[in-house]
Amino acid sequence: MSGASAETRAQVEHLRDLINRHNYLYYVLDAPEITDAEYDELLHRLETLEREHPELVTPDSPTQRVGAAPSEKFATVKHRLPMLSLANAMNADEMREFDQRVRRMLKVSGDIEYVAEVKFDGLAVELVYENGMLVVGSTRGDGVNGEDVTANIRTIKSVPLRLMAARAVRVPSLLEVRGEVILPRKAFVRLNEERLARGEAPFANPRNAAAGSLRQLDPRVTSRRPLDVFCHSPGVIEGAGFSTQWDFLEGIKTLGLKVNPLSRLCPSVSAVFDYWAELAERRHELDYDADGVVAKVNSFELQERLGEVSRSPRWAVAYKFKAQQAHTKIRKISVSVGRTGTLTPVADLEPVRLAGVTISSASLHNFDEIQRKDIREGDTILLERAGDVIPYVVRVTHKGSPRAKPFTVEHCPECGGSIAHEEGEVAYVCINVNCPARVRESIRHFASKACFDIEGLGDKLVAQLVEKKLVRELADLYLLKPEKLAALERMGELSSRNLIANIERSRSVTLDRLINALGIPHVGEHTARQLALEFGSLDELRSADEGRLRQVRDIGPEIAHSILAYFAEPRNRAGLERLLEHIVIKPLEAPAKVSAAVRGKTFVLTGALERMTRAEAERKILAAGGKVSSSVSGKTDYVVAGSEPGSKLDRARELGVTVLSEADLLSMIEG
Repeated sequence: MSGASAETRAQVEHLRDLINRHNYLYYVLDAPEITDAEYDELLHRLETLEREHPELVTPDSPTQRVGAAPSEKFATVKHRLPMLSLANAMNADEMREFDQRVRRMLKVSGDIEYVAEVKFDGLAVELVYENGMLVVGSTRGDGVNGEDVTANIRTIKSVPLRLMAARAVRVPSLLEVRGEVILPRKAFVRLNEERLARGEAPFANPRNAAAGSLRQLDPRVTSRRPLDVFCHSPGVIEGAGFSTQWDFLEGIKTLGLKVNPLSRLCPSVSAVFDYWAELAERRHELDYDADGVVAKVNSFELQERLGEVSRSPRWAVAYKFKAQQAHTKIRKISVSVGRTGTLTPVADLEPVRLAGVTISSASLHNFDEIQRKDIREGDTILLERAGDVIPYVVRVTHKGSPRAKPFTVEHCPECGGSIAHEEGEVAYVCINVNCPARVRESIRHFASKACFDIEGLGDKLVAQLVEKKLVRELADLYLLKPEKLAALERMGELSSRNLIANIERSRSVTLDRLINALGIPHVGEHTARQLALEFGSLDELRSADEGRLRQVRDIGPEIAHSILAYFAEPRNRAGLERLLEHIVIKPLEAPAKVSAAVRGKTFVLTGALERMTRAEAERKILAAGGKVSSSVSGKTDYVVAGSEPGSKLDRARELGVTVLSEADLLSMIEG
């Protein structure tokens, strides 16, 4: 193949700059200007040009985030400057003592200026850039030596492979920047759900998940985990100068590195206390784990004068939040069965207040976990909320008296069927595909908002439909009769007619929703949409081989095998054919344009809408670049009120939040 022309080279460079800019807008500033489909098209054009002209491929190209082969082990990296740990201030008195010690050592009688930052509960890393190019990414390790995880760091979209040129700050010849790799809470919940569905042990908390993801020997595994990073501290810097911590944060932000927007310049320790109180109040709203506030003396000159003691700097301290843990007793251990047959033990607890909510149950994840921690009925346990979200049993703190027998399970608690447990696997699985629990979970998933969106088909009603054998498979939903429904508990004539009407409305569905509704292991809402956009029809998807599936973005061998296995199962194929007799697959909506009026704004929906369902409104807002919240707060930009709005409307008026009608919302989305 002949060399690339100057025009092709220029086009490749332009595409890289464009993609890098949109990565920065999306992953760092959270302010996208184009849709996912438009971004995918840019990346596809670049991939095509680089495939045609391999001599143009460079290490910093956006196409090269995942390219390294799996490692046998991680190499060791020695940090030029030690990555120090922080001393802790566990209460206000200790924070005041820190401030007094700083002023005493500096012989300062007035206030010290601090920078207050969120203390992340993540994994500390160091990024090294030489002449603007990312050359090394490493873990903290013991503070002196870390592990070389460069190949995995490169897969994190918020980490630039090449620093951006900026007017205010020149690109340093050497820039070492320290940061924290995290896994956002929503992503943590999804990841654990996926792991449980395929019989793997769930992660205990987001930090463990982030650490486990970053330390994968195969970068392709890391690339499928939605990790993020916040940069916060300098190492060695050559070719550029910063005089304060605040200038450093502002400077690296202009170079394209992600800095937490909640950081604050504090003129005194009193302002640090105010910042700590605000964050302690808001920590449950954040989409990442924060276990305190880091206060740093702002001036680098003063930092140097203060120096360090042992392995901690004298100029910084971690002012910790109060622990989010509680003790309670396990009343009973029961087992739930998921739609793939996976058995999950659940602890029924004496209700306890923790992190703002009352908790009465907690997943025990799997039977190996119960055995490892020796958890039994009647034991008192230490409970925490992993990521302030999921109740998690840390350990047994007091054994029951008399001690109950170890918990075991020999048959499916729902159908009494046999349980399969492969050696080396975590999951115990009910192998009966007609198990009522599996059928119930399949119907619940099928009727959910992200799938066929059948309103009124709640858990209790689904349980009755399965128990009465009115629904044995998904297609049976479309054969339900009003008179049969009306005879069920809490189902009168009106409720029956309404449910039948909702089922009828669900007969027309887009391909992505149908794929998601099938419950194929590892295939969620995002992957289903990718498949629908790629194949365009169910027949094309069903006839695809592994190679064709692997060409779809974000689909690796595990997902591809799961799809192939689903369509290879005769009972799945037969059930799908019966379902297709009752539904119509409509064309997939074209990806929406991001609306300048909606982008970055937070919306709350209340009341019934006329022209679309609440779920449809939510999807439109998200597609237009907005955000949707379930509660009204000072961060809410708009409340969309339909007919019969609830207390959210009253709250919006109290806070002075702008209230929109459905027509107002559509007008904003359409620009």
